[in-house]
Amino acid sequence: MRIRIPVENDLPALAHLDAEAFPAEPYPFYVLRQFFDLYHDHLLVLADGDTLYGYIIATWPRNGVSWILSLGIAPDRQGQGLGRLLMAELLMQLRSERVHKVHLTVDPDNDRAVALYRHLGFTPIGDVHKDYFGPGEHRILMTLDLSDSTAPPPKTPPSAPSATVKSGRTGGPRPFW
Repeated sequence: MRIRIPVENDLPALAHLDAEAFPAEPYPFYVLRQFFDLYHDHLLVLADGDTLYGYIIATWPRNGVSWILSLGIAPDRQGQGLGRLLMAELLMQLRSERVHKVHLTVDPDNDRAVALYRHLGFTPIGDVHKDYFGPGEHRILMTLDLSDSTAPPPKTPPSAPSATVKSGRTGGPRPFW
């Protein structure tokens, strides 16, 4: 397995992976296409040949700030540290681009994702934000200060695949910005 930037031919597999990872609210194909076009260098996939097992999407930095839009892992590969690998790779890339803050949102009921983000150094911004994405769609907003010299570097598990949870959709329903 390796982490790479997707190619256009990966879009159907990416849509399939997203629907598997988030069956209740998958992104429509056209949104994934727009993310591919808009955030191409900030869209990473974890692949073994043509098979995709995970992906992560972040916005282009604006004023030194980037948002993680989604992190999805194939259900049969969750709990193996793949979400951590994707996040670590993206955070290294954002650091190299001189991003100083990374934000994300997470469902407060997604304990696994919250634990992953805390492990990576993200901290909550306030309490749970009620109805953040509409009625009943509560979220925890989290941030990571990459300019803080005390921020831990991204960690990868010792048994990680070479080169290379359902941690969960960071948003969902997700904004289309």
